[in-house]
Amino acid sequence: MTTMNAKYLKDYLAPAFTITHIDLDFYLDGAETFVTAKSQVVRKDDQATTLVLHGEGIEIISLKVAGVDTCYSQEEAKLSIETQLEEFELEIVTKLDPESNSSLEGLYMSDGAYCTQCEAEGFRRITYFLDRPDVLAVYSVRVEADAKAFPYLLSNGNLLEQGETSSGRHFVKWHDPFPKPAYLFALVAGDFDLLEDQFVTSSQRQIKLQVFVDKGNLHKAHHAMASLKKSMAWDESRFDLEYDLDIYMIVAVDFFNMGAMENKGLNVFNTKYVLADTNSATDEDYHGIESVVGHEYFHNWTGNRVTCRDWFQLSLKEGLTVFRDQEFSSDLGSRAVNRIHAIKVIKNQQFAEDSGPMAHPIRPESVIEMNNFYTVTVYNKGAEVIRMMHTLLGEKSFQAGMKLYFERHDGQAVTCDDFAAAMTDASGVDLSLFKRWYSQSGTPVVTVTEKYDAKKACYSLVIEQVTHSTADQTDKLALHIPFDLELLSPDGTSMLSQVLNVKESRQEFIFNDITEQPIPSLLQNFSAPVKLDFSYSVEQLVHLMRYASSEVARWEASVALISQSIWDNVANLDQQQSMHIDPRVTDAYRGILLSEELDHALVAEIFTLPSVSALIEQAETVDLDALATARSFVVEELAMACEDELLSRYREQASIDNAGSRALKNICLLLLQKVSDDHQRFAKVQYEQAENMTDSLGALLALNGEDSSLRTTLMSDYETKWSETPLVMDKWLSLQATCASDTCLQQLERLTKHQSFSFSNPNRVRSLIGAFASANTVQFHKLDGSGYEFVTDTIIKLNKLNPQVAARIITPLIQFKKFDQARQSLMKASLKRILGLEDLSKDLYEKVSKALDSK
Repeated sequence: MTTMNAKYLKDYLAPAFTITHIDLDFYLDGAETFVTAKSQVVRKDDQATTLVLHGEGIEIISLKVAGVDTCYSQEEAKLSIETQLEEFELEIVTKLDPESNSSLEGLYMSDGAYCTQCEAEGFRRITYFLDRPDVLAVYSVRVEADAKAFPYLLSNGNLLEQGETSSGRHFVKWHDPFPKPAYLFALVAGDFDLLEDQFVTSSQRQIKLQVFVDKGNLHKAHHAMASLKKSMAWDESRFDLEYDLDIYMIVAVDFFNMGAMENKGLNVFNTKYVLADTNSATDEDYHGIESVVGHEYFHNWTGNRVTCRDWFQLSLKEGLTVFRDQEFSSDLGSRAVNRIHAIKVIKNQQFAEDSGPMAHPIRPESVIEMNNFYTVTVYNKGAEVIRMMHTLLGEKSFQAGMKLYFERHDGQAVTCDDFAAAMTDASGVDLSLFKRWYSQSGTPVVTVTEKYDAKKACYSLVIEQVTHSTADQTDKLALHIPFDLELLSPDGTSMLSQVLNVKESRQEFIFNDITEQPIPSLLQNFSAPVKLDFSYSVEQLVHLMRYASSEVARWEASVALISQSIWDNVANLDQQQSMHIDPRVTDAYRGILLSEELDHALVAEIFTLPSVSALIEQAETVDLDALATARSFVVEELAMACEDELLSRYREQASIDNAGSRALKNICLLLLQKVSDDHQRFAKVQYEQAENMTDSLGALLALNGEDSSLRTTLMSDYETKWSETPLVMDKWLSLQATCASDTCLQQLERLTKHQSFSFSNPNRVRSLIGAFASANTVQFHKLDGSGYEFVTDTIIKLNKLNPQVAARIITPLIQFKKFDQARQSLMKASLKRILGLEDLSKDLYEKVSKALDSK
């Protein structure tokens, strides 16, 4: 059986050599592409005599040390050179074949254009190098290619020179004055449409802005450009951070493993997060573009100017930058709705990761394949840790900490501890206990019990916390939890609002002068990424839905209320009793629909009822079939009880042209389909009259609950209309993958041969197979194992083609612990089949072996 060794944070050693400058010369010519790398090497450890470089899948043509051809030794992906020199120039010429590089790491072809992806360890596919984030060098880059086929030759930094060479070729020279690690290097060569603009910084510097897109898509680049300018202005106003180069470029490519990449001055983006117009992109797409453009721009300081010492510190840049992009979206839009979206990611995805075989802290302790730690834990839980820090310090002290962080570490590769130290020193707040969040995995369970003494007008809360053992850790310590609390009076008045500092396994908090029995709003705004255990009654949850000061708390109460109703009916099924729904639940939801004060987008969020996969994360073990049945019953009962209000709301929003109204209209339409087939006429009319993709897709989503002749007709019309637009067809593929019909799997197997699908394109794979595995819970977990078999076949195909994508879509298959023994056995059999592959990639080996080894 295959075994692979892990790397450990505790074994970190500073590099024995470093590289201060590198001159790269690219001769781009398909399978005959050559790269000349001239690196200025400096010894850092006086005792070191062996320079060890990283390289993978490339051919060495020549290697010189100080101008002399030099012998070297190779073992797997490492090259060793014996040297006594203190400083020297290392020249390596390598030959690449970008056209056959299906991993989409290093230098590869994306739909006819040369493109790079070097994070985390892709630069070693370009040349042999000290490919680690704590080696920062100044890069000068020359690129030469055919002038007609590749008129744009782009790299990091500022453009110094360009010109013609012989035989119809041309060249450019770029220079980046800011030292950077190899993972931030980028090169793009191709023929694009170009959108140009400029941004004037607060110090009156003019920055040239460029967005490059595939030919014919120029009209879809304007939102990305507008988002970039908003990002630059926001980072100056909120964080006092100004851009530092003369040019900022974004290039959209269709073949890309990630969402986007923050390479210094030259961001490479998945087309999904650049291209948009109202005909082809939804409101959600527009929001996603704004958020991701912001995220990559904000990395210029939190990731580029100050970077990670090692990859175990990934959350240093990613958790902090996710927090920053969340604040950006919240400042520009609805803070409550943006917060709700962030909470959903934690509760529905990150909690599952914490309880699964790949559990790890936001600063992992060990890793086999670094690409596997670009996770919701590192990114999104990492952002929650930054948010808790912000809560504890306040905006003013947090900003002082950020300023000190940049003053101390600009141009350096540092650690999470360095960030925390800057926050402590700037604020005076001791974060030593809080830092356990960086090293401890798992989701704390916080149990709260209340007591009220009317005679003494005294109210108390006992708060207990426990973090259960995870796959990677057994011993857990108490964490510092900022616990946001509001006490509401019986008439809905706020009696008290404060943040409690929970630092011990058990603490009691006493509140005096509480003259009435309060209703507590606990962990408001999800002030910490924990699971709350409190025995709310139906009356209390209804009260919170109506009166809580926090809109997020109102939404949280609605989720708890409807979830409670679903689980009650799971119990009824288990006891062979009839299912029913408490009329107080339907009355509360009807009240939300009738409210004139609530934002339409918030109402839409409240009526976006928890999915089966979200509900699974609320329990230790589940009877999936009973859960799916109970959820369907409760949704249908709620929809029928609110039919008149849903119809009224739907008709009211029909003529209102804003994202919140469209969200409310489309959730009403979806729920109306649960009431009667007669309501399909609304979906038909909406689809036919839609003037934007949000409404087109909303109509199709409403019909996606099961097969119908109308669904078939409209899906066929959509296919005909958009067959030549890949990103729009991705939505169609995802609709097919998430259809609730029992014929879904057969349809998916046919679609793998559809002209719009390709196993070599990550966007297509994620849209079809990824959506099926992650979002069609019932069909994926069919008891006959056909869903597991289909996904397993795909993973085996992708193991050689693109192991990084394979490792991402396997996640639902390794999270088997909550299911019944029959399903667990089938899932394990699929994993054993993958583990038995002779050429199993590191990406898959790490996840599969950990899943099968988990107790």
